[in-house]
Amino acid sequence: MKHLKLQFISFLIAFVMTSCVSTKTALYDSYSHQKTTALKVAITALMSKANTPYSMHQDEVETVLLDIEKLTEYEKNKPHNEITFTMWKLLTDKEKNLLSSFFKLWETKGVLSQGFIEESKKQLSDALDLLIQYEIKKDKETKEALLDLINGNT
Repeated sequence: MKHLKLQFISFLIAFVMTSCVSTKTALYDSYSHQKTTALKVAITALMSKANTPYSMHQDEVETVLLDIEKLTEYEKNKPHNEITFTMWKLLTDKEKNLLSSFFKLWETKGVLSQGFIEESKKQLSDALDLLIQYEIKKDKETKEALLDLINGNT
């Protein structure tokens, strides 16, 4: 009986380890979830200020971009985390129409129109919500939605 119990436990451990490895998706990470949520709040609050001169908020922009760079570096080094890492790189790519390009345009123009700000905030907020949901759920549906967003912007 003891031998059978030991075999069952060994099988269960092997099954769990195989299941986790075969999905090739990083497990839920509370740090990533917390930091992504905090960054979403900071980013959208900062974007709301884009109807005032960029020069008044340059330090805030640099701080947010540095915080994103730190999180991107953290995400890069997690195993099986290519999707989240790719999404953060996409958000900060100055050539794509997401966060970095918003800050670049704000810097170039000095101020942005309220309509543009609101539309940009909605797009970015939706993208970050998707990233947050992916971190929480790590399910097929949120993974595919995030991959669609990444593939649509690359």
